[in-house]
Amino acid sequence: MKKILFVGAEAMPFAATGGLGDVLGSLPAAIKQEGGEEVDVRVVLPLYSAVSDIWRKKMKLVAEYELSLAWRKQYCGIYSLVKDGVIYYFVDNEYYFKRDTLYGNFDDGERFAFFCKAAVDMLGVIGFYPDILHAHDWQAALCPIYLNRKYRGYKGYENIKTVFTIHNIEYQGKYDFFILGDVFELDNSDRDIVEYGGCINLMKGAIVSSDIVSTVSPRYAEEICTAEYAHGLDAILNENSYKLCGILNGIDYRYYNPGTDNIIAKKYNWRSINQKYENKRALQAELGLPQRDDAPMVAIISRLASHKGLDLISAIGYRLLENNDIQLVVLGKGEAVYERFFCDLENAFPNKVKALITYDRDLSKRIYAAADIFLMPSKSEPCGLSQMIASRYGAIPVTRETGGLYDSIKGYWEDGENIMGNGFTFANYSSDELLDRTLAAIDVWKNEDKRKKLITKIMRTDFSWKNSAVGYLNMYSTIL
Repeated sequence: MKKILFVGAEAMPFAATGGLGDVLGSLPAAIKQEGGEEVDVRVVLPLYSAVSDIWRKKMKLVAEYELSLAWRKQYCGIYSLVKDGVIYYFVDNEYYFKRDTLYGNFDDGERFAFFCKAAVDMLGVIGFYPDILHAHDWQAALCPIYLNRKYRGYKGYENIKTVFTIHNIEYQGKYDFFILGDVFELDNSDRDIVEYGGCINLMKGAIVSSDIVSTVSPRYAEEICTAEYAHGLDAILNENSYKLCGILNGIDYRYYNPGTDNIIAKKYNWRSINQKYENKRALQAELGLPQRDDAPMVAIISRLASHKGLDLISAIGYRLLENNDIQLVVLGKGEAVYERFFCDLENAFPNKVKALITYDRDLSKRIYAAADIFLMPSKSEPCGLSQMIASRYGAIPVTRETGGLYDSIKGYWEDGENIMGNGFTFANYSSDELLDRTLAAIDVWKNEDKRKKLITKIMRTDFSWKNSAVGYLNMYSTIL
């Protein structure tokens, strides 16, 4: 039996802010389902204030003890519950985790150092020694470092293999060397493990300390070895390229399922695509847009930031709306310049545009179900989940060929009567190319026969976690 322990800072449905939470909320259960009795899958997370009483009531106390970290000694509680065949552990310490937000605190370095130390230390306390310790992103980066530098000599820890997954290389856990000992409990003999670019870099330390370094798509694994995408880590990644691999994420097919979704106005699937348009009419009514079946609804659901391609959309927005009979719905928050742009666009085209400057998970599902075309022209995208969710709900994706977008969406073309590809794609970071592919998607949408064939193909594309789970199990077998 393979014993696998995931370590990460968030997981749905307990506490999550983004894609990492979706992954840790779905991937462990998918691996358990695929591996069956041959795998023992467990996850460890911080016990944040955001974890609701619904889940807390299902937890049982596993251990309570005092954990040392540098000069500090702090209470550490370990709670557990079982969900979908997976055991979830929660590290309890109110000083570190009873906060209004998961991240963004001045002492995040210390908070996640405590979490990582607890995640490794608890193995001896509870008597569970995994074959694989799988850490995710910089918040868990100290786990393979602590395991190698502090715990290898203890019984049970000798043969634990380590995997470190990079979800977004932009966030690396960089700190001044002044706190090497006081905060991270590392000394000068550990300095070369974490030193990079003149500072502590926790992600760099995890890369050199782990047996395998994975990313959330094959293309992203290639891209981060270049200066354009690596945010300064290309040199260390090229030195460790022999341990680098990419496995494309999936999405939770139970949560994202238009056939069973109670959030949307009308349930449907690829066999009943016409019922999708009832969701479009319902959203138009909800948002105060004209209820028109003949005007394609273009949607954007995104953090409003430059690297998401919002500068490209800003460059074509007025032209797109002035010259085409379409509707545009935007959902997201972010940089003020883009929030203002979409609000101004709505003011200029009140019967065509709705700018929803907020984050609302339920509303996002209603938009996916209503949308005809979905724009995602990211400058960089480690994996991307929105293009998969949009596909699941039958919206035609228009994406740039980068990262997981490249791996998941292939460009439309026609082979006689057959439709090839599952979306519209462009290669260069160009507003002209984005406009061209968006107009091409609109043209296909206006052809009812081609539209139905393409949407059927898109909705039948498999973005479930099954393929990802198989990939991870094969990776684990390789290093074991």
